[in-house]
Amino acid sequence: MTRRLSWALLAVLVLAQICYPLTTGETRARLTVATVVLGYLLSVGHALFSRGPRTAAALVAVATVGGFAIEALGVATGFPFGSYDYSGELGPKLAGVPLIIPLAWTWMAWPAWLAATRLTGGDASARPGAGDGPSAGDAPGRRGGRFPVRRIALAAVGLAAWDLFLDPQMVAEGYWVWRDATPALPGLPGIPVSNYLGWLLFAVLMMSALRPLAGPAVATTDGRDGPMFALWLWTYFSSVLAHAVFLDLPASALWGAVGMSVAAVPLAVTLIRSRRDDRHGTRQPQRPGVDATA
Repeated sequence: MTRRLSWALLAVLVLAQICYPLTTGETRARLTVATVVLGYLLSVGHALFSRGPRTAAALVAVATVGGFAIEALGVATGFPFGSYDYSGELGPKLAGVPLIIPLAWTWMAWPAWLAATRLTGGDASARPGAGDGPSAGDAPGRRGGRFPVRRIALAAVGLAAWDLFLDPQMVAEGYWVWRDATPALPGLPGIPVSNYLGWLLFAVLMMSALRPLAGPAVATTDGRDGPMFALWLWTYFSSVLAHAVFLDLPASALWGAVGMSVAAVPLAVTLIRSRRDDRHGTRQPQRPGVDATA
């Protein structure tokens, strides 16, 4: 997928999300499905054309297949999210899980990983010595290499925090319902705390598996990843605005703004500084031969 096509898909996705609060009922449900499918195609397509088949296959394996498996387990047993049921408004189901649900995991898992990579020293065009060195949490040994602890933690927290927006919005629409919603976060009734902890647990497992399965291609970021960074930041800022103003969900706007800011705000600052440095010619390209494959 060329950068131009990635930007075009992102533009269509943004338009669909802008239309969401302007619709109701069945139209809104269909728009939700269309948005998830667009996001899935954008993320998997970007992974494929920017990193190759191995990366795309790894993303699908850990996020799509893994996401379906954990959701099917959750619906059947109540672990690890709590007991819940999906309505029939999100399209066809398999094992009680709408088929678009694991697509949503995949859609946001990829930009979450890239954002964490950029924030933990994975910018391939950074100053000499930046790369994925020890300071990025990717040094050889137990804490690095194929298991970069800081990167995995940041990606997992970023992805799990997205659910502070998603779950209140989807529950308000009646797309799924919790059998026992206690204890709940203040201002977010109807959703148990176990749901967010379950998201965090699975996000850690997902990100831990993605790096070794996808290989060194996912250890750095570069200019090809602009659409994914834009997707991540758009998701954050638009969700805060939509929940606070258009969807009448001020508590989820606040919880999501705080939770997802762990990755979104530093990424925005980093990208702004990078553009400023590029404009003033203060950034230096990485030296040939610097190992950024950790």
